[in-house]
Amino acid sequence: MAVTPQLIKELREMTFAGMMDCKKALEATNGNIEEAIVWLRENGLAKAAKKADRVAAEGVSFAKTDGKKAIIFEVNSETDFVSKNDKFMALIENIGNALLKSKATNLQEALNVKLASGQNISEACVEATATIGEKIELRRIAAVEGKNLAIYNHANKRISVLLNFDGNISSEDAYNVCMHVAAMSPKYLSETDVPQEFKDQEMHIIKETTDLTGKPENVAENILKGKLNKKIAEITLLDQGFVMDEKQTVGNFVKSKGATLKEMFRFEVGEGIERITTDFAAEVAAQLEGN
Repeated sequence: MAVTPQLIKELREMTFAGMMDCKKALEATNGNIEEAIVWLRENGLAKAAKKADRVAAEGVSFAKTDGKKAIIFEVNSETDFVSKNDKFMALIENIGNALLKSKATNLQEALNVKLASGQNISEACVEATATIGEKIELRRIAAVEGKNLAIYNHANKRISVLLNFDGNISSEDAYNVCMHVAAMSPKYLSETDVPQEFKDQEMHIIKETTDLTGKPENVAENILKGKLNKKIAEITLLDQGFVMDEKQTVGNFVKSKGATLKEMFRFEVGEGIERITTDFAAEVAAQLEGN
């Protein structure tokens, strides 16, 4: 069968693959659309494998809830341009819908969750890597069931929040707490969640940078404890001053609404990923020297 422009167009609309890739696939399969799709997937796997060692530190963070369950997840790409790609955003939507219906509670379980297409999430990310041209991967996920769940997705698609409350806090108040979490980036829910290692490290820094010359031992001890408590309050949600009303802490605000906050998840795209920076000038100089 002759490979016509119409055939190439049809295959491209079905697979989102590049025009030349579609032409090669059809030529390799004598114009058979179904075999060409298989050819693209097989060759796509090879392309994706070449991208497996690349650093993907951009992408999208997203939270979704049906009222009884909520999920929050991060899908990474190599550049932030991909978040404007319709195929990538369709993948995000499909992953969110599948995870919400699934019983997955961790990354390994999530990667095996089936999408409506029949592929699991891992396979869909590999295919997206091949068709979009960047490494695409599901990085992390959290899932929570509860009676009073609240989520927030920032407009830039880079920050999302999931909170699990006990009590009768209104959806508006819960949403405002979510926005606070997004803005203030607390590392822990409460002081009891802060690792002792962190406390010890901070106390060491405080001792090294605080002049206690001439202070009585008990006074010096109180100064050090006060500085440590202030530091801990800065990074724990319930002890932070509430952005909507700085006269009270988030913990007191939630308590005043007759509720308690059980769990907090805040995902920001790329946090904790070591990005590779390239010195372009040095790279060019090295190439010139090599020549």
